[in-house]
This record gives sequence, C-alpha cells and structure tokens, in this order.
Amino acid sequence: MDIKKVGVVGCGIMGSGIAHNCAQSGYQVVVLDTSEDLVKKGLRVIGSSLKKGVDKGKMTQEEMDAILGRIKGTTNMADFASCDLVIEAVVEDLEVKKKVFAQLDKVCPAHAVLATNTSVLSVTDIAVATKRPEKVLGIHFSNPVPLMKMLEIIKTLATSDETLTIARDFCTSIGKKVVVAKDAAGFLANRILCPFLLNAIRMMEAGYAAEDIDNICTMGMGHPMGPLTLLDLIGIDTDYRGAIEVYDELKDPQYNPPTLMRKMVTLGWHGRKTGKGFYTY
Repeated sequence: MDIKKVGVVGCGIMGSGIAHNCAQSGYQVVVLDTSEDLVKKGLRVIGSSLKKGVDKGKMTQEEMDAILGRIKGTTNMADFASCDLVIEAVVEDLEVKKKVFAQLDKVCPAHAVLATNTSVLSVTDIAVATKRPEKVLGIHFSNPVPLMKMLEIIKTLATSDETLTIARDFCTSIGKKVVVAKDAAGFLANRILCPFLLNAIRMMEAGYAAEDIDNICTMGMGHPMGPLTLLDLIGIDTDYRGAIEVYDELKDPQYNPPTLMRKMVTLGWHGRKTGKGFYTY
C-alpha cells in the first residue's frame, strides 16, 4: 500500500515534530488537537523550526512555504477519513490513547494503518480498542523528531507482516533508521534510557549539582545532551509516568521513580513546558 496522506493526533512537542518531519518528506499531513489555539501553537512551532533552516541556508523560503502548505491543522477527527496512516501522539495515558484509537477506528478507511507514538505503554492494550488490531503498531520517535534519525517500531502479536512492512517502508521514506522491538515494558529505547535518567536524579538526591551531572555526560562521555537537560526537554512528568509503567510490569527497582522526581511532578515542575524543572527557563 502506498501512503499518500498522514494523520497526526496531537500537535504538541512530539506531534508537531512528526507532522513537520512527514511534510518535509513530501507527505500531505493532517494534524489534530483539541482546540484551535493548540493547533495554531503547534503550527507556529513547525514554522519557527523551518525558519531556522531558511536562516541557516539549509532550505529556501519557497521550500519552507511548500512544506507548510502540505500541513492542514484541524480539531475534527473526521478529517482523518482520507488518511492512509495515522500516528497518535497524545499524553502517555492508556485510557486516553484507547479512546483516541476507538475514534480513529470509526473514521479512518479500512486500509489505514494506526500507530501510537507511546514510549512505554502496551501497544496491545491500545490495539484492542479497535476492530483492526492487525493494522495497529507502535512507531516511537525520538525527540526532537525532525533531527533524530532513529526510531523503533513496536510489533504486537496481532500486527500483520504486511502492516510491519508498510510502517518500515514509511519510516525509511522520512529519513529514519528503524529497529523493531517487542511489545514489552519500555520496548528497547526506554528499557535502556529510563534507568540512566533516574540514576541522574538519584545523584542529585545524593548532593551533586545538576550542571556537574550533565557536564560529565556531555563533555566526559560525549552525549549530545545531559540527562537532566534531556528530562526537562522530554517532560519530567512524562518520564515519571513512563517509569511507573515499566516498574509496575517488571517490579525492577531501577525503574522506580526517585522521591525528588515524585515531588517535582507534584509541584508541577515538569521542565521546559512549565518553565521550571532541573533548570529554570
């Protein structure tokens, strides 16, 4: 099946990045959020990101305009009726995602593949909210989506080989390298990353400064971004919920969120999006 139009549910950090990446790769894109203001905010983020490319000489103004012209913002789920692939990128809450997939199942054409960008939740649990579990899988992008070259596809027991092939070909077409992961706690990326991030928080609890922790990782280990800066970018609340999901399934203490993280989430210190996290923005 040839994918011509892509739908994206959610126009936040990940959703806008996915829409940007797909449109820049030549696809027609429909991106949805719950209000016009949120849609406009997401589109502004895409426009600002593309403008940086123009300013740096990486693309022309005409190319930027063409990319933006391929993106349609909406608040109406019915606008996915002509999409060949829809990628969900809403909050990491299983019940919310299941509700979204039940709605997508009703409005999307029978041939459409439905994908979730979840970083840790069971794709199987999401798929059973539809009547087409064989056409459901995970496509977990890395943040920031337009810049990161790697992603993982999560195949459930029900995902058909045809669906996997369609998803793999699509992801390759938007410039990504693909690994296929099992539908198990944390998949591949967060099974590895989560303990690393949580241990950085535990080092803060032990009295080390955030800057020292980040600097040893960037200047001493060659990481592009320190773990605490990365947590602020991802969203401390997002990583917290993800860690709990993995911990609940594995009962492995390395995935149990530290007390400091729990208190920061309670206070609403979620990182860049709230203006305060391990750093102040």
